[in-house]
Amino acid sequence: MEWRRLGRTGLRTSSVGLGTMTWGRDTDEHEAAEQLKVFLDAGGSLLDTAATYSDGGALDIIGGLLREEVDRDELVIAARSGVAHGRVDASRGALLRSLDETLRRLGTDHVDVWLVQAPDPGTPAHETASTLAHAVRSGRARYVGLANHPAWQVARLATLLEGDPGLACVQTEMSLLNRSAEAELLPAAEALGVGLIAWSPLGRGVLSAKYRHSVPADSRAASPHLRGFVEPYLTAEARRVVEAVATAADGLGRAPVEVALAWARDAPGVSSVVVGARTPAQLRGSLAAVDLELPDEIRDVLDEITTPTRR
Repeated sequence: MEWRRLGRTGLRTSSVGLGTMTWGRDTDEHEAAEQLKVFLDAGGSLLDTAATYSDGGALDIIGGLLREEVDRDELVIAARSGVAHGRVDASRGALLRSLDETLRRLGTDHVDVWLVQAPDPGTPAHETASTLAHAVRSGRARYVGLANHPAWQVARLATLLEGDPGLACVQTEMSLLNRSAEAELLPAAEALGVGLIAWSPLGRGVLSAKYRHSVPADSRAASPHLRGFVEPYLTAEARRVVEAVATAADGLGRAPVEVALAWARDAPGVSSVVVGARTPAQLRGSLAAVDLELPDEIRDVLDEITTPTRR
């Protein structure tokens, strides 16, 4: 697997990361351990998590794996804070409490990348920025970033953090079903020297083509707690994109999931893409894209079909 620098930092991470949203709820500790082994064997390093995943259960599973299954130095751990009990709070106290709790559950003294999970209109930008800088100075985090923030807020925080420690990365949703980041966020990140980590590169699972004819009983769209996450992409327009991906995959002799992942991974300005899986088998299917480089003509067609509306 290719490793890339995260923006202009010295941190190198795998071009595909492993998400842990289902860990502790739909994925137990044994399946998580197998997923991590599959991921590391494929050359991966970036492990993405958040304090909100399974109410901290994902962190507990990762902590157990760090104690018993894997060396801490094999992983680049990216963790998010700033949301608790459904409420956004990026104040200094809330962020540091969450970071300390994250480290306690993980059983480590630092995370490699610490991100604010969502914008908080109730907290001044300079307070959030100073908290991020404090986390680096205190050794709790090696690098810091922002998740799900619009371009203007990224530019504002990057300015406040300019120099040391600097803003290392932004994290946002990006796939053939959601290219909105290309309008403003991606150009801003490139201009600022900030890396971009894309989440849901498979369009919340829809680009796997599993929903072409029905909703499988064991899928996210059939799950009570994830149905609302998937449904926005179960539309006629999304089906048109899925059919184009499936056609490209047939022509290449590959699976649709591989084509969708390769497109997002190699999009200009992207440092890494994060894939989640409920089972090790699903993860193996995604990681089969590691050696796939889309021909220019196929990328051009997919780009044209899904060209984002610019405002």
